[in-house]
Order: sequence, then structure tokens, then C-alpha cells
Amino acid sequence: MGTFADRLRQEIAYQDLTRKELAERSQVKLRALDMYLGSQGSMPSADAAVRIAKALNVTVEYLVTGEKETHPSSNEIQKQQLYWDLKKCSENTRNFLETAVHLFAEYEKKQNQT
Repeated sequence: MGTFADRLRQEIAYQDLTRKELAERSQVKLRALDMYLGSQGSMPSADAAVRIAKALNVTVEYLVTGEKETHPSSNEIQKQQLYWDLKKCSENTRNFLETAVHLFAEYEKKQNQT
């Protein structure tokens, strides 16, 4: 069945993340993540486990017990990646991209009405 560390490693690999990216997303220190992933198998606090699970879009139950595994669809993963990439952009860039997306959406809407 595996351990918390095994499931955490699997999710990181499945979602093609680095440990640093997961640390940023979950707001858990990289050093702490390394302890959870290490051979000693340190367990996170409940708060840290919740943040890690949310960042990976899985349940805490799955990470701790291996039960009720939930993998998001590839579309959901793409949306999450887009969100995190946008967070890395400046506010001006995000505003520009938001305007562009709205314009393309309106264009598509008009094209589909004809």
C-alpha cells in the first residue's frame, strides 16, 4: 500500500511538479517537505497535510491512508497549471491576459451565433 512519503512522491511525479513548486503552492517549507519525503517518514501536522493535499488536489485521507485516491482530469491539471503560471506574472501582465481572454471569448461567442 505504501507510506505517506510514497504517495507524496507519486503525486509529485504524477503532477510533474518539483518539490520547490509544491512547497510554494502549499506554503510548506521545502525543508519540511524533504523531511516528509525522507526515509525516516516524518508525518506533517494536520495543517501542513491539509495544505499539501489542497495543493495536489487530493484528499488528506488519500495521502495518509492510500484510500480514495482522486486524480484530477488532465483538463483540471491544465487549469491548475495555468493558475500557478499566472500567479508568477506581474499584475500588468495578468490584466493584459485577462483582457485578451475576454476579447477572444466574445469573438468565439459571436462566431458561434452565426
